[in-house]
Amino acid sequence: MEQNEKLTWAFHRLGGMDQVTLETSAELSRLRELDPKLWATLSCPASGLEFDAATLTLLDEDHDGRIRIPEVLDAVEWACLRLTEPAELAERPEVLPLSSIRLDTEEGRLMAATAATALKNLGREGQEEIRYEDVAGAAAAANALLYNGDGVFPAHADLSDSQRAFVQTALAVTGGEVDAGGAPGLNSAAVDAFLAALTAEKSWRAAVAAAPHALGSDTAAAWSLMQGMKDKLDDYFLRCRLASFAPLAKSSLNAEDQLAAPDEHGLLDPAVLASLPLSRIEADAPLRLDAGLNPAWREKAGAFFRLIAPLLSDANSLTEEEWNSVQQALAPYGTALAARPAVPAVGAVPPADSAAALSALSDESIEAMLSDGTAETLKAMMSEDLAMPAASSDIAELERLVLYYRHLHRLLMNFVSFHDFYSLKRTAMFQAGTLFIDGRSCRLCLPVADVAKHSAMASLSQLCLLYCECRRRNATGTAAEQKMNIVAAMTSGSDAFLREGRNGVYVDNKGEDWDATLIKVVRNPISIKQAVWAPYLRISQMAGEQIAKFAGNTAKKVETAVAAPAKNAAPFDISKSVGLFAAVGIALGAIGTAVGSIAGMLMALHWWQFPLLIVAAFACISGPAAFLAWLKLRKRTLGPVLEASGWAVNGQLPINLMLGRALTSEAVLPSNATRTRHDPLRQHGKTSKWILSLVLAAALAVGYLAYTGTLMKLVKFAVTVEQVEKPATAPAAPAK
Repeated sequence: MEQNEKLTWAFHRLGGMDQVTLETSAELSRLRELDPKLWATLSCPASGLEFDAATLTLLDEDHDGRIRIPEVLDAVEWACLRLTEPAELAERPEVLPLSSIRLDTEEGRLMAATAATALKNLGREGQEEIRYEDVAGAAAAANALLYNGDGVFPAHADLSDSQRAFVQTALAVTGGEVDAGGAPGLNSAAVDAFLAALTAEKSWRAAVAAAPHALGSDTAAAWSLMQGMKDKLDDYFLRCRLASFAPLAKSSLNAEDQLAAPDEHGLLDPAVLASLPLSRIEADAPLRLDAGLNPAWREKAGAFFRLIAPLLSDANSLTEEEWNSVQQALAPYGTALAARPAVPAVGAVPPADSAAALSALSDESIEAMLSDGTAETLKAMMSEDLAMPAASSDIAELERLVLYYRHLHRLLMNFVSFHDFYSLKRTAMFQAGTLFIDGRSCRLCLPVADVAKHSAMASLSQLCLLYCECRRRNATGTAAEQKMNIVAAMTSGSDAFLREGRNGVYVDNKGEDWDATLIKVVRNPISIKQAVWAPYLRISQMAGEQIAKFAGNTAKKVETAVAAPAKNAAPFDISKSVGLFAAVGIALGAIGTAVGSIAGMLMALHWWQFPLLIVAAFACISGPAAFLAWLKLRKRTLGPVLEASGWAVNGQLPINLMLGRALTSEAVLPSNATRTRHDPLRQHGKTSKWILSLVLAAALAVGYLAYTGTLMKLVKFAVTVEQVEKPATAPAAPAK
């Protein structure tokens, strides 16, 4: 199809959404023309998905951890330039036929040549298809070769001894790059940097050799010893000047208090001894080698005195003026040493210690590496490596093509649209496994990093969400316990028995099972059935709670009465409770009248009106709850759950009742199962039946008596009898 020809896009209506299928080559090759507002997703995480990790890495071109629309478009266009029929992506095949690679584009011809060379290197010349395993094997074989197309040479066995030595020394001095096989090596830039470092080292050594050497061949050794003793010598002469200034401080300047602190063996700690003054402090005294010297410094001081003897008037004595003269005599040499040029590191592999590596090289070795032509030979070989056919870079591109051929369309059906999720034939790439709990299995499960943060956003989905902590050990049980959190959407059944602390089993997509413990429930309506029975369940729960509360209070009162009986309690006087009995009788009469009125109304109905009355009562009680639940169920959406997991969803992702029943399966007996009705553990006694019959008969009798007025007459008669039989009250005594 020509680019200027109008394209007809194919959309399927699934789950209340228009889902583009991208099953034709024209749709795939012109995907950039599809309005981004019609895409299901704007971006998604590049990790933590049930998707091929290598493909996600390739798609994430800027390595920011996100897959975005431009990166998806680039991947599709890249694949279309190399495939004869991009529509084959919709089949998600395991292997890439060589005939599917285009030969009319330069990119396609390069892929075809690379695939043929790779199969030839694997000994499969003539094979008409290539698998990912073939590409991985070819890449491993190519990476192990010296000439693998990356232009980086490690210290490979195919190099000569001098070339290997050059590479190893350069890596120690300037560092390098990582070879396609994973070994550190040199590229052309690293060779140039190493040559520059050798040239600078050679010039510096010449400058050091030309600097004044006050002690001739002993200058270097004397300078080295002086650097180790300079602080100690400066400290000694400073203490001597202080002793001249303050004679009474001599004891403190000699640190005699530290000499009185030996260890458990009666010896002074070597570290403490080395920290003491270099020699005994006297006012303006020279440092003498033959008297009062600190034992910890005797060996170094003796060597230093022997080297600088030509600059001293007395070989065993060093005055402060002579010490200053020695420093001035060696200063030009020290300045030349300090001018050593720094070696900049190059590449991804840093050097261990550039200065030490250069110091280990003799002048002859440096000269040989600069002039024997090894560097030029290696650079020429690297240029040849970069021009190799079926190089590592080309094999990497072939690997990309095989992965895209296998996985790219699945990504599109979970990014451009959510066709995989709504079709129910495949698992979406965000569905991590299945949670089994409370006789149901939940297929919509996602991993969660932060439960509190995730639930704050996901609760807007109007879904009943179960957050679980999952734990497992490996088969041997020796490894540390693995833990993770998941969220599962409960979209069918009831939440009556879903409480924090309940246990279940989570099975991930690899088939590994985890112990799952419910740690948080976000409650929302699950089904119409649950909403219909919810009022009765709440009434029964409230009644049970009130009965339990009443029973608990009564038991507490009885226990209190038994524990502390009242003293001198007056006998019960029934005459004082006549009013109470009368009130109870009136209440019973009112209740009976009401029951009688209701019974009379019921008896006035025809038989066919009783079912209508029951249906009407049921509708009045359950109707409002069911209607409100239906309104909420219509608003269920997957969007907030995915948003909380790091997705940027581009629209509503509704979950209707049918999809909800598909995502959560309840326990159902197999269609070919047989069932025995006889239960040997079921009670078959007739006591409960008799009690129920008596209760019903009593209720009917009370209703009949109330309806005929007999119950009220009996109550009034009982009250009258009680008043007649009440004894006369004694008259009050006259006041005195």
